[in-house]
Amino acid sequence: MTPDVDLTAPKPGRHAVRDALLALDCRLFEFAAERNWPAAEPVLPRLSRSANHGVLWFATAAAMTASRTPRARRAAARGLASLTLASLTINTLGKRSVRRPRPVLDPVPLVRQLKRQPITTSFPSGHSASAAAFAAGVALESPGWGAAVAPVAWSVALSRVYTGVHFPSDVLAGAALGVGAAFAVRGMVPTRAQIRPPARPRAEVPALPDGEGLIMVANSAAGSVERVRALQDALPGCEVVECEPSAIQDELEKAAARARVLGVCGGDGTVNAAAEVALRHGLPLAVLPGGTLNHFAYDLGVEDVRDLARAVRGGEAVRVDAGRFTCDGTQGTEGIFLNTCSLGVYPELVRERDRWSRRIGGWPAGVLAALRVLRADRHPLEAEFRGRARPLWLLFVGNGTYHRVGLTPGRRHDLADGRLDVRVVHGGRRPAVRLLAAALAGPLTLPQRGHPHPAHAAVQVSRLRLTGVAPGSLLAYDGEVTRVTGEVTLEKLPEALTVYRPLPGN
Repeated sequence: MTPDVDLTAPKPGRHAVRDALLALDCRLFEFAAERNWPAAEPVLPRLSRSANHGVLWFATAAAMTASRTPRARRAAARGLASLTLASLTINTLGKRSVRRPRPVLDPVPLVRQLKRQPITTSFPSGHSASAAAFAAGVALESPGWGAAVAPVAWSVALSRVYTGVHFPSDVLAGAALGVGAAFAVRGMVPTRAQIRPPARPRAEVPALPDGEGLIMVANSAAGSVERVRALQDALPGCEVVECEPSAIQDELEKAAARARVLGVCGGDGTVNAAAEVALRHGLPLAVLPGGTLNHFAYDLGVEDVRDLARAVRGGEAVRVDAGRFTCDGTQGTEGIFLNTCSLGVYPELVRERDRWSRRIGGWPAGVLAALRVLRADRHPLEAEFRGRARPLWLLFVGNGTYHRVGLTPGRRHDLADGRLDVRVVHGGRRPAVRLLAAALAGPLTLPQRGHPHPAHAAVQVSRLRLTGVAPGSLLAYDGEVTRVTGEVTLEKLPEALTVYRPLPGN
């Protein structure tokens, strides 16, 4: 007869291991408390307090954003998103699952102790989780900024043991949770480095080691002075021509007549003008982002002076598509677009935004323009699309396919895919509701085959023809606006433009 066995009883040694770990934790805490750290006394307690409620990290993110580089802005946003996820996890699960009391402060010198002691449980350390989450999130997007933030994050985590509010294991567990939160955010929203554009044949362009032969035309109204000066430091042989918007076209023509490489620094409208000149003269184009949005440069992979200088010095370039629109009913109006072309309410929004931007700034003007356009009493655009007369609130045509990246807005991974990305918002009585529905779904998200959406639709083609466009309809292309009438044709110019871009892996 076998004896009864209690299967619910703890295994021998389990409590012994736990007690040994706790004893080690306490000895490490007391060892740290007994050390004399004169250089840390004026720094670590203040640093620990500054990290309360994430204030230190929000201030750091604001400073990074003020640098006005897209990589820094993305790193700051990723750091804050990682911090938010770590804080939510700590406050909803971590603190409630292990109700460990705070350390006894007797061995900690009074000068180190915080004036206001925390009242929550000790395990895990929320400050350490936030610090590690922010630093790891920043580093995943920008290793350079991550290296700058990491020492501060490490000091915040150390300060929690130094001031006596946490055991070392609390800090280690919090830091591990914070790093895990950063990787979880990366799983939901991939970093720019994770998204590699498709391999494209290298275009033959001149390598300019010191920039001689490059003439850079800069739009002075776009706030590009600092950028072009930095470019001259990196490529001392290049020539820079700064001019007002009204003189951009003339200066581009003059530069194209004597340059080996035509350069441009400005927003998307300025880049569009330079691309048209480069196409006519058969010149490669060097684009330095200098505007507010810089969609083309960023999707190309040129974010700052370092990227462009590296490509110009090494002769690294690719061929990209351009879009072209023609209108037979408005004295042969035509043009190219590198980003988007649209009809309907968006061109009106662009015109309204431009009217207010110089008075109140670009982003406030965009919000005001959207409110004014969507609240106005208006009728949808009437046009024949794919053989049928349709009322349209918006026709969006992208030069290349726009994708969502996790939860982020759409961007292009491939600027030479040979496709026009056509998105349509159908006409109806409530334009604001339909446009909002399209924006939330994306123009953004392609509808499932066989399940068309009643408010919006999407299709990818190489050529599109609209007929019956009402006289005087507005057409927006790369931030510029013109009027069209009658028949409008949009088509691809596959791999028509050669553009400098640092090649992956070089």
